[in-house]
This record gives sequence, structure tokens and C-alpha cells, in this order.
Amino acid sequence: MPPEEPTLDPGADDAADRFAQLAVELHDTSGVEDTVQAVVQFALHALNCSHAGVALVVHGRPEIPTVTDPVVAEIYQLQTDSGDGPLVESMRDRSTLLIRDTATEARWPDWAAKVLAVGIGSVLDVPLTTSAGTVGVLGLYSTAPDAFGRDDEAIAHILARHASVAVASARQEATLAQAIDARMSVGQAMGILMERFDLGSDRAFAILRRYSQDTNTKLREVAQQLIDTRKLPH
Repeated sequence: MPPEEPTLDPGADDAADRFAQLAVELHDTSGVEDTVQAVVQFALHALNCSHAGVALVVHGRPEIPTVTDPVVAEIYQLQTDSGDGPLVESMRDRSTLLIRDTATEARWPDWAAKVLAVGIGSVLDVPLTTSAGTVGVLGLYSTAPDAFGRDDEAIAHILARHASVAVASARQEATLAQAIDARMSVGQAMGILMERFDLGSDRAFAILRRYSQDTNTKLREVAQQLIDTRKLPH
């Protein structure tokens, strides 16, 4: 059974209003990067952190689309290079991990020492999850040790739920847009072949597919090259 999430103190300062505003901002964002940036900026204003970042799962590995400081990128890179650390574990196990004091952290001593050396005293990693799996991890960092209390954890969990849905939706929209663009490119390339060589649509598509297979090039890339150069790949 997963651990119980911390609950937000009902007296926390206008938390509901802030999340309502965030929901509007996330709805208005136009892509994954803008969505992540909105989440990071909200974290900086609503939580007791000096730095924040989001690492997304791409082909089973972390990818860092946006951070508030190069320090965060360095902290993430330390873990992606070694394949170990709270970010990696949070992403793999869908678990929330709190490092109260990097000076005394014993689970990842090498990582903690390097993080302490760049001025980070405490860390809170919260997974971004949907029913389909892990989307990424929200990483919160403070220069002070033991900076994150129960209210911070509760707000971070609520923020992570908003972010999970928003990022998943932005990714889905981006994938759909790419599919539409690819279909349009292939259709345009087929039209060029049909006009130039007096071919039917089935034959034109077969030619594009053959060139794609023979050159080990994606079909949409073959189509785009034909559109741009009016020539098929060698």
C-alpha cells in the first residue's frame, strides 16, 4: 500500500486560490516546455524552496526540460550519469523522497556530498504520475537544511497532481500535432510524385515507403526531403 500523502493545513495562506490560478495558467500553456515552466514558477512562489526543476521520463530515462538555476541541472545530471539518487528512485518507484539534510544523508552519500558542495541543504522529490505510469519528477531544493515541512509536502503533492495531468495532456497534443504534420507532408510528397510521374496514389505511397525502408529513414523525413528538394533520397 502506498504511503499516505500529507494533508494540507486548512489554514494555509489562500492555497485554493493559488491552485485555481495555476489551473488556469496550465490550461493556457501551449506546449510541454511552457507547462513545465509554469509548474516550476509556481513551486518557487508557493513552496519553501530556493530552486526547482522538473525531470520528465523520455524512453524510460530522465530528461530535463526546464530548471530555475544551472545548479538544478547539475544536480539532475549527477543522477542521470550515475543512474542513482533520489530522482532516479522517485521516478522508478513512484515514491516521494525527502532529504532533510544533505550533510548527513546516508542513502546516497556521494550524491549528497556533491549536492552539499553546490550549496543545497535539503531536497524534496515528488513523482508526477498518471494512470499510465510515471510522467516525471518535481524536484524542490533549498539552501537550508530541513526546509520542507508537512505543508510544503502537501502542497508539493497537489502541485504534482496538477502537473502530471498538464504535462501528459501537453505531450499528447504535441504527439497529435506531429502526426498531423507527418500526414500532411506525406500527402504533399505523394502529390508531387503523382503529378511528375503520372502515378496513382497507391503507387506514389509505395515509392515513398520503399525509399524509407531502403534508406532506413522515417517516412515523414523522406517526404519532407522530397518537398524541400524535389528529389528522392539516393
